[in-house]
Amino acid sequence: MVLQQSEGIKLFRSSLPYINAHRGKTFVLMFGGEAIEDPNFANIIHDIALLASLGVRLVLVHGARPQIDERVALRAIESRFANGVRVTDKPTLECVKDAAGSVRSQIEALLTMGLPNSPMHGAQIRVCTGNLVVAKPMGVREGVDFENTGLVRRIDTTGINDHLNDGSIVLLSPMGYSATGEVFNLSHEDVATQAAIALAADKIIVFSNYEGVYNQSGKLLRTIERPRLEEMMRDGEINTEETVLRALITSVAAGIPRAHCVSYEKDGALLQELFTRDGAGSLVLEHHYEQLRTATIDDVGGILNLIKPLEESGALVKRSRERLENEIDQFIVIVRDGMIIGCAALYLYPQDNCAELACVATHSDYRGKNRGERILEAVKQRAMENGINNLFVLTTLTAHWFLEQGFQPADISMLPGAKKELYNFQRNSKVFTLSLT
Repeated sequence: MVLQQSEGIKLFRSSLPYINAHRGKTFVLMFGGEAIEDPNFANIIHDIALLASLGVRLVLVHGARPQIDERVALRAIESRFANGVRVTDKPTLECVKDAAGSVRSQIEALLTMGLPNSPMHGAQIRVCTGNLVVAKPMGVREGVDFENTGLVRRIDTTGINDHLNDGSIVLLSPMGYSATGEVFNLSHEDVATQAAIALAADKIIVFSNYEGVYNQSGKLLRTIERPRLEEMMRDGEINTEETVLRALITSVAAGIPRAHCVSYEKDGALLQELFTRDGAGSLVLEHHYEQLRTATIDDVGGILNLIKPLEESGALVKRSRERLENEIDQFIVIVRDGMIIGCAALYLYPQDNCAELACVATHSDYRGKNRGERILEAVKQRAMENGINNLFVLTTLTAHWFLEQGFQPADISMLPGAKKELYNFQRNSKVFTLSLT
């Protein structure tokens, strides 16, 4: 009896490249008080423990707005807001300190838990906190004195890095301290973004009650460039919390390579976002210096120049200018300063629910920077938009690269009939397939 490979084993094996990529990197995780009260928060803590066990350097930044609101109401204190910002007078400050301290203790307790038969068993995680955020008063704005509401003045990066280097998780609360000994109520968004920027973090991950960034038509935007996100926000085309969006945009604009938005309600969303190819939420990044787009008739000459050396080496089948002009709509290109440095073509076989990836090429001076992977992702996206669930490719010299991208060896018999009839047995190309489901 042959046992079928379980989905768990497949997932674990496919996550290995991401485990290696994330080890030693610094991630800032931002979650509001709403996330802490959600039933799924215990699972998020388990996933955070797993990240720490895999060698990720973690800075957690929590909010406490609903917990503060609860204490303000219990003490019958009048809540005052100006432009969406809480005015923190002395009585309210006591509520802030009480709520933030309680939430911090709750998180520390969850991260310390190590009961047998639980995901935290044997983790032995150290959590460090302290006066790591230096604050300044927000002051008087438009006639409103915000009193003990403050802004981040400085992040103690030396202190945080010392804790991270010792293998500890750093936990930051939405409070800061001044040189004059005052305590200030801070926005956890401000603390998270300023910490990520000061630490030059590799990622900031923001938890939301949405699965990610949605447009007004309800489509989840898996990947979006920061300028486009800002444009859509201005036009009212985005349907996600403003606090989350500001954190994503501010971080990326300041140089954080990648900002993620994931759901705090969906079990496993954090791990799925970090360790699977498709992710679970939204990724925001700065616009690429190089433009990836659909080819136009004006690109024919540039594509011919790009693929000529590969045709001469036998890596690609030769294409005439006439053929390329007729098929130009099938091509995707990467353009750098007006020069085409990468391309690929997608030929659809809708009757067979598959498509051919062809003519994958990268300029010899620009290899090794994941440009091939970017083109492949664009091709996969186009295929899925056309209802295609499987890709296939024929190759003679680059089999290993396709294997690294998840393609599997296949037999010629797997090709659609129209392609099978054109197969060149003299060229003897190897066939690989990739499922998009």
